[in-house]
Amino acid sequence: MKPVDMLSLDLRSLATFVAVLDEGSVSRAAIRLGVTQSAVSHTLERLRQAFGDPLFVKSGRGIVPTDYALRTGPHIRQLLDDLRTLPSGPPFEPASAEFTFTIAANDYQRDLLLPGLLRILRQQAPGIRLQVIPSGIPNADMLRKEACDLIISPHAPETTDIMQRGLMADRMVVFYDPNQRNAPTDLAEYLKADHIALMFATGERPGFENTLHAKGLDRRNVVTVSNFSGLPEFLRGTDMLATAPERMSAQLMRDFAWVPLPFDYKPFTLLMLWHRRHQNDPAHRWVRNQVNSVAATMNGLND
Repeated sequence: MKPVDMLSLDLRSLATFVAVLDEGSVSRAAIRLGVTQSAVSHTLERLRQAFGDPLFVKSGRGIVPTDYALRTGPHIRQLLDDLRTLPSGPPFEPASAEFTFTIAANDYQRDLLLPGLLRILRQQAPGIRLQVIPSGIPNADMLRKEACDLIISPHAPETTDIMQRGLMADRMVVFYDPNQRNAPTDLAEYLKADHIALMFATGERPGFENTLHAKGLDRRNVVTVSNFSGLPEFLRGTDMLATAPERMSAQLMRDFAWVPLPFDYKPFTLLMLWHRRHQNDPAHRWVRNQVNSVAATMNGLND
């Protein structure tokens, strides 16, 4: 294969290559980049000439990357990430900033931390618009492909390009309606009861459900909801049980009583996750610091 003609490459062309590689489609890459399909096709042709490889070939009704494209992809992605971290322009000024910042968080993390963040944004950075999307069980590609700027979750992808910072600790407890029943006193009573379970809209079950299965503990789930917000109205006025994070007792589950789990289950830490390309970005760092400030206040560290 001939040497790569570096002078014929530019950042926009490399970003187009990554978009097509991620999306597996010229049309979807065009939508992601905000350009026409013909522009993407034209750029791919220039890249093919520069790399001396077809890069993507037809397969059925779609396209698939060549072996060379698959091997080259991580290097190009790393190059783009490194260039994004170069110092640029004047210091970040929150009061004059205007952009949308997307955070992936399930409703538990969303309601716990993000209203406090929004209050800070409205006071100090009114031009920053907050967008919240569900995270399910997050994966690294959500950050790599820029589906979001930040993830708040107890689940950290095991990969070196995702940065993390602990925000606060929590533990799972058992909620019940004290007007309808007493607290379960032991494991047998807990397992015998009817339960409200959780399964995210993506079809993934929380780590707690997987732990029950691994321990060989079977319980009767009579209703399964797609988010924590579905727990209160199903639990109210029944003798069922709902297992959820203790910090929800001050918000969504405030009308219910709770007791610790009748078996050992480790506490967990809510994490803030971001891609290393944003590690030194001043705007991203400022928003991260505000999220951390909200958590610190809740932890009693800013009193």
